Amino acid sequence: GRRDMTPLRYGGFWRRLAAFAIDKALLYGVSLFLFLVLVLAGGFDLPSPRRSPAPDAIEALIRGLTGMYLFASTIASAAYFTYFHGLTGQTPGKMAMKLQVIQISGERMTFGLAFLRWVGYVLSGIFLYLGFLWIAWDGRKQGWHDKIAGTVVVRLPSPPTSTGTHA
Repeated sequence: GRRDMTPLRYGGFWRRLAAFAIDKALLYGVSLFLFLVLVLAGGFDLPSPRRSPAPDAIEALIRGLTGMYLFASTIASAAYFTYFHGLTGQTPGKMAMKLQVIQISGERMTFGLAFLRWVGYVLSGIFLYLGFLWIAWDGRKQGWHDKIAGTVVVRLPSPPTSTGTHA
């Protein structure tokens, strides 16, 4: 259980959105890198400037590259959120915004719960992002992904500022 009994301050919608934006920016870079590695490893027959490819070949190439990018970004997202939330309950975005994911019981996150919460992200986003918007009006500021995993996002207390009058 929780050791200190200071009341929990839940992470609000805008603070969590800012943390998520930071994470998505980092994830975009990771996904792009992974995508480029897959394209280079996949030996795609990219059209040469000398010959003009058939329109159906271009369409197939675009479809293949799009599928590969979606695959790379899904793997990167699952790994990123599962790793960071499972390790400390904080992604780099949450660290920057002084937020942490914990279990409703007050216990630390586990990797299994972190993965379940990521699956909840997918569900929260499928229905017009309603699962994320839910945070704005939920009493404990829980999105659907939090309800699925039994988690809450809390604001970390600011460290006490030193006044410089040490005895």
